[in-house]
Amino acid sequence: MSVSVPADGGAPRSGSPVVQVHVPGRSFRSELRAVKVVWRRELIRFRSDRLRIVTQLVQPLLFLFVLGSGLQQLSAASTHGLDLKTFIYPGILCISVMFTAMFSAASIVWDREFGFLREMMVAPVRRSSIVIGKCCGGATVAASQGLILLALAWAVDVPYSVTLVLGVFALQLLLAFSITAFGVMVAARIKQIQSFMGVMQLVMMPMFFISGALFPVTDLPGWLAVLNRLDPLTYAVSPMRSLVFAHLDLTQSAEAALNPGITWFGWTVPVALEIFMVFALGMVMLGIAIWEFSAGD
Repeated sequence: MSVSVPADGGAPRSGSPVVQVHVPGRSFRSELRAVKVVWRRELIRFRSDRLRIVTQLVQPLLFLFVLGSGLQQLSAASTHGLDLKTFIYPGILCISVMFTAMFSAASIVWDREFGFLREMMVAPVRRSSIVIGKCCGGATVAASQGLILLALAWAVDVPYSVTLVLGVFALQLLLAFSITAFGVMVAARIKQIQSFMGVMQLVMMPMFFISGALFPVTDLPGWLAVLNRLDPLTYAVSPMRSLVFAHLDLTQSAEAALNPGITWFGWTVPVALEIFMVFALGMVMLGIAIWEFSAGD
């Protein structure tokens, strides 16, 4: 589309010079470029904020080494000789990306407060491209942060292997995408960062504690077992634990007690279905976030 405008900004006059303003039409290539720009912006913000990288590691490290070491003597009998730090390590790998993805989604509220979000919204691209770029950026940032904890596997007696590194990174990337999509969905209707952080804290902490990241899911009280099956994070912690435990030398009884898997009315849910549940929930959250941004002002 081309618009002829007089060089002095006044009304068009006969013989006056004009400036051609060209607004490119939407295309698949332009939408991909918009996704890439938003994705790169998230990486640049993360790379330039080193304090954020350090502070977001504090909580997972406290859970892993302080809680894991402090409760080891109390839990030695129930972990079949497995170090508690090793047992909770898969859950810590999940929460490390969960909280980072949550803070990545929080930048939507910051952008709204400072007016940058409005500038993105008036760009000649679909709002869905902005949301997808945001989710991809948050997922990449969170999964990259998770690699730092993956590098500490030796400290909890988990042997390294190519399948472990690739599998953990893929699961972290999928979980981070789903959590970022959830955060963007919530941020679409919240205008103050304090309100957003309160809502996310209210949701994330129960999700983490109920998921089984810190305890086996066998023989739980009935009410807790129901909440555990309804918790979306459960379906990320379980395959992560199966992946890590596959590289450990455990007895059959220890494996059955510490990693029983998720059951629905006595039926053991396959690991592939658990992973698909995380993916499906992420896509549902992404769809809702896109709808909210497209319907908003």
